[in-house]
Amino acid sequence: MDLNKKNSRKIFGFIAFGIILFVAMENLGAVAGAAGWILGLFWPFLLGLCIAFILNIPMRFLEERVFAGLKGKKTWNKICRPVCMVLSMVIILAIVFFVMFLVLPELIRTFTILSRSIPAFVNDVQNWLIKLAEDFDISADTIQNISIDWDKMISTAVTFLQDGATTVLNTTIGVTTSIVNGVVNFFLAVIFAIYILAAKEKLGGQIRKFLRAFIDTKKADQFLYVCSLSSRIFGNFVSGQCTEAVILGTLCWLGMLLLQLPYPLVIGALVGLTALIPIFGAFIGCAVGAFLILIVSPIKALIFIIFFLVLQQIEGNLIYPKVVGTSVGLPGIWVLLAVTIGASMFGVIGMLVFVPLCSVLYCLFREAVNHRLCIKEQSAAKKPAVPKEPAAKK
Repeated sequence: MDLNKKNSRKIFGFIAFGIILFVAMENLGAVAGAAGWILGLFWPFLLGLCIAFILNIPMRFLEERVFAGLKGKKTWNKICRPVCMVLSMVIILAIVFFVMFLVLPELIRTFTILSRSIPAFVNDVQNWLIKLAEDFDISADTIQNISIDWDKMISTAVTFLQDGATTVLNTTIGVTTSIVNGVVNFFLAVIFAIYILAAKEKLGGQIRKFLRAFIDTKKADQFLYVCSLSSRIFGNFVSGQCTEAVILGTLCWLGMLLLQLPYPLVIGALVGLTALIPIFGAFIGCAVGAFLILIVSPIKALIFIIFFLVLQQIEGNLIYPKVVGTSVGLPGIWVLLAVTIGASMFGVIGMLVFVPLCSVLYCLFREAVNHRLCIKEQSAAKKPAVPKEPAAKK
């Protein structure tokens, strides 16, 4: 390889990258701390980008579908973006508050009933243990003497709180500070999101100019293509996941009405909300729903679990692949792998992000493979055919 200016620059770039990577690995704690500080510094802006991305989905639908007939009118062109932005916020907030005010009161009421029924439940357990002891020839007096001294437990808890008053106070101050910082960051993020949505076309044009001015045109176009692909896939994933959650929640509500199970609307809304988490989310709603029904009737809770498992099979094999799998272009096995890895690394956020992220990587890898195969086929077609040797005369 000739050591010209371009190659020398590449060699020095690789050497510098290797040195920086080695120093970073040797000081991993300091690097992680610096990364956390930078992330905290830009966190409101990053959260604003996420909020803007989510709000852009219904806003774009309103602009391009609902109010498409008003395009071209001078007055509407001026107020189109603010009106659609406000309507998008109202729609999302209405959904969130509807689910909260529907589910939370029932959960609070259920926990109240449960707390009142604990003493009766303890007596039932004691009677069951006595009967079990009689079957196994164990002295029933020992089991009858089993009791819970609630006064002693309360006294111990009060003593613990008195001894740890300083710790509790510091923890309370820390939690309050975190809540205040979270609220401030959220409002800053909403303001950032509004500015981003209001001037998204202008910002997009400025980013394109910046990339093409300082980066090679081909690389800039490739980067912009990856960004466009990522935006399209993430948008399809969010809309597909929301559609799938609405379908599953509606089917759960209708099925519970037919089976005459309690809390059909509450549990249907809860299952639909938790179904926003891919693959495993609906089972969280199932567990909470079964707990709510268990207070009313254990038999009905069992019926609900069986019904939900059947519904989950229909949803997993018919609805989810058609609605979400097709929208992100990712086969089912890779969706499961992405959810598992994302959950193990980053929890719920990882489950939500890794499916569209793996879909982007899958699309790019598929395009690269198809491109290389096309080049190989063209090269094979251009090769001259090897002439056959004439057959020897007899």
